[in-house]
Amino acid sequence: MAIRIASLVGGNGRRNEADPAVAGSQRGLRRMLGVFGPGLVTGASDDDPSGVATYSQAGATYGLGLLWASMITLPLMAAVQEICDRTALATGRSLGELAAAKYSGRARPLLAVLIGVLIVANTLNIAADLVAIGSGMNLLHAGPTWVWALIAGVLITGMIILGSFEQIARIFKFLCLSLLSYFGVLFAVQVDWINVLHHAFVPHLSLSTGYIALLVGVLGTTISPYLFFWQSAHRLEEMRDEPDGGDRVVTLKRRGARAAARKQRESRLDVFAGMLFSNLVMFAIIVACAATLNGKSIGSAADAAAALEPVAGRWASALFALGFIGTGMLAVPVLAGSGAAGMAGLLGKHWGFSRSVRKAPVFYGLVAVGTIGGTLLSLADTNPIQLLVVVAVINGIAAAPFLFLVMHISSDHALMGEYRNGPAAMILGWGTFAVMASAAVVLIAQGVGV
Repeated sequence: MAIRIASLVGGNGRRNEADPAVAGSQRGLRRMLGVFGPGLVTGASDDDPSGVATYSQAGATYGLGLLWASMITLPLMAAVQEICDRTALATGRSLGELAAAKYSGRARPLLAVLIGVLIVANTLNIAADLVAIGSGMNLLHAGPTWVWALIAGVLITGMIILGSFEQIARIFKFLCLSLLSYFGVLFAVQVDWINVLHHAFVPHLSLSTGYIALLVGVLGTTISPYLFFWQSAHRLEEMRDEPDGGDRVVTLKRRGARAAARKQRESRLDVFAGMLFSNLVMFAIIVACAATLNGKSIGSAADAAAALEPVAGRWASALFALGFIGTGMLAVPVLAGSGAAGMAGLLGKHWGFSRSVRKAPVFYGLVAVGTIGGTLLSLADTNPIQLLVVVAVINGIAAAPFLFLVMHISSDHALMGEYRNGPAAMILGWGTFAVMASAAVVLIAQGVGV
């Protein structure tokens, strides 16, 4: 009875008639916000400092000429990530585990080599992102680049090894907010929105080598292989955290029809919202840099932030820097965790930030290779731009084989059951494969001087 009375009484001791409505509204808001998780984090991590540098270079070099790419990549990116997400929902297994189940014999060592190459690429990307974090802090007059690169590397390594998944997930969601700063930059610059809309929906193509190379770079940055593994892994981590199944994932097949439909609907909303957010950030960066830096040479996200200051003001420069500092902190554990989850799953080992180091030693060992290796590389006398070029080449070439793997797994009735790909997923998924395979051919042709 006391509990009943207390629930109906406000802080002033009087009955609060609005409490039930307020409580219901708060529960609804919490449920709505709770929907956003793996998809939002995946989308935000795609806009890491290397992505910011690529989009900045696109806007600075070609103005609004590559803005249409942000409209094309949205449906392709959303379709691929929804497919990866659905494999986790339907099977309760990661892409690495599903690859091990589908392929055997000679195919499995080849997959191990491919995922190993991805881990190397991710480690190089981590190094470049840590340097970018340090450069951003240096631009904010917080200290030397190498000091903050080291601090960021140590903090992230400690967080993912010692922290719980619930804490890590909350930090991930918080860091996603840093990308809102790029929308703030748009308010600090003058934009011809009619011209922006024209370039967004009417492609302005060029056959110049530089234009094609940058277009391939935008595609490779947006549809990166590590995102496929992360989307699947993070969804499974979220499902492990659900109260119903304990440590065991409750797949769509093991839920009631209504519960399964609701879970799939909410997961799709999360994925599509995350990909939309990611592409809107790309859109904002290209527009901001086209309006302010047209004709300037941009080699990194820090270069773009520094170049903004004399044109758009100190606050625009600071907002730009805060954006890639936050997303760099988000991308590092995503980069390290994606390859580690893929390899551990392929080898049949336990994986995941929701498990302890003792229960998943191989996974955490691979994560440490990425974060510690990346931190050491960031302190070495290396050129982050060269690192990103190497990463872009590796990701651009590896994307097509990984997409082939994803499409074969997600179309397999024995693995996916009724949740295998439908017509729309088949068209968009294989269409993305064709686009990325073509991009890889262009990348290789340019590399050999064809």
